[in-house]
Amino acid sequence: MDRIPGIAPVLAVALLGATVACAGPADPAAGTPELRAALFDTIMARTARRTAFSQPKQHALGFEPLSAMWSLRDDVVVADSEEKLFYALARLSHARRDRHLDVALVPGGLSLPDSTGIDVWGGPAAPEPRQAPIRVFPDYGVDGPAYFVGDVADDEALAEGPEAGWAVLSVNGMAIAEYEANLREWTRHSSLTGLRWKIAEALTMHTAALPPELRAEALRLDVEAPDGTRRSVTLPYREAATLRWEGRSEPRYPGMQVVRSTPTYDLLYPDDGRPLVGLIWYGFRETLVADVDTLVAIAEREGWLDHALLVDVTRSRGGSLGAYAIQHMTPRAFKTTFGTVRVSDIIEPFVEAKRADFAARDINDGGVPEVVDDGEWLMAWLEEDLMAALARGDSVTAPVPFKLAHAPRDSDGVLPPSAVHFRGPLVVVSGPKGGSHLDQFNSIIVDNALGHVIGMTAGGYSNTWEWEEVLTFPGTDTPVVGFMWNIGHTVRPNGEVLEGNPAAVDEWVPLTAENTLVYYELLFERVLAHLSDLGHPAGQRR
Repeated sequence: MDRIPGIAPVLAVALLGATVACAGPADPAAGTPELRAALFDTIMARTARRTAFSQPKQHALGFEPLSAMWSLRDDVVVADSEEKLFYALARLSHARRDRHLDVALVPGGLSLPDSTGIDVWGGPAAPEPRQAPIRVFPDYGVDGPAYFVGDVADDEALAEGPEAGWAVLSVNGMAIAEYEANLREWTRHSSLTGLRWKIAEALTMHTAALPPELRAEALRLDVEAPDGTRRSVTLPYREAATLRWEGRSEPRYPGMQVVRSTPTYDLLYPDDGRPLVGLIWYGFRETLVADVDTLVAIAEREGWLDHALLVDVTRSRGGSLGAYAIQHMTPRAFKTTFGTVRVSDIIEPFVEAKRADFAARDINDGGVPEVVDDGEWLMAWLEEDLMAALARGDSVTAPVPFKLAHAPRDSDGVLPPSAVHFRGPLVVVSGPKGGSHLDQFNSIIVDNALGHVIGMTAGGYSNTWEWEEVLTFPGTDTPVVGFMWNIGHTVRPNGEVLEGNPAAVDEWVPLTAENTLVYYELLFERVLAHLSDLGHPAGQRR
């Protein structure tokens, strides 16, 4: 069994004695109080030795992960049903405040009567959560809990409103401040800006990621119009694929039209022919390299390479290989992100898993390619440097270019522009919906001063790798849940840890209830004003 250092065993015995006395009838699948106590101790010991803790995040959020987890020990020990234990473990995981880390259902482990929206490892995927015909966003212009209607679907339940811009006063009978406080401990997040966005998303979903007491069969909202009119509305949950949205919350740039769409981006070009190319960026996913190559081929053919480039990442997912995209977006060399790994008991199985991926020519992260070469740079570092660090008893590796995706281990991480690249000014429009590799993209732009960033920071979460493991009750082979650890840091080009520490924007333009209907028009005005200040013709009035 894993051991907890210091006074933890004494505390464990004291708490166990208190909780066993009050435990009710046991659900065998949830184990005994003694097994749950041992499971908690195991999680804590593995967390202490495996996790790459982010000091910038802890400072920004004002917490200490191990202390926050220890405060939940009694909740785990008294969780005497499968449902109670699953949510106790989920809350324990979320106490680390790491957007990447979650708890999953596994074959033979805990089961739930409703598993919508919960990760499942090794079995049929859980059903997708249902969605109310409304989208809600945080009001980032208010210092405190404030949310508003951002978009509505074509649904009879909304025949009399509310409409975009209406404030949300309460959710299922809870005042909005109380609702936010309750969801905070059930929402995976690494920054406060990202937390509020994810709470807004969860607010309109019927998902088992939230415990039963925070769900209802319909969504009841008290809302207020800009003129002060208040009303209550009860909205059904629908299959998300059946909803048809007004689209008022989606990126739109007046006078620019979509001329090509790929999984990576929509390509926009202005009606008036001004020298400006726009990209609505959707993620750093499987087709990124091919889609970026197509972009620059079109730009070269059409004579656009000296145009200003606008990249809107407000709806972007994460992924990999963002530096490859940036090499085609700027004429300047730049330093990429770096990464480290916490050296612990999982290093040998981690390297063995990567060896298997390499042998199968499948070095990837969730299906997304991680490297631009065949993985030899990465494997050389894993098998030589990382294994040597383990043999020496090091606690963490030295930083190397991120996942050795674009450069070898002895590189300074400075990447040149590609042979064909945009040569004009670069402007990025950013927001808190996404993070992970998007956070890396933003940090490369900001820390290298490659362009001008307008809007809001990204979600503030990024690391090198996570380690996934099926937990069993200690001393048994009985599965419980899948659990994850953050085992390495992303290091920004400026040398700072990125997790919980997103790159700042040059112009902060918060999304608010008041500006939601014209938000992207406001952002576009800032883009054109910046280009005008640079003297670029794309910023001239037409």
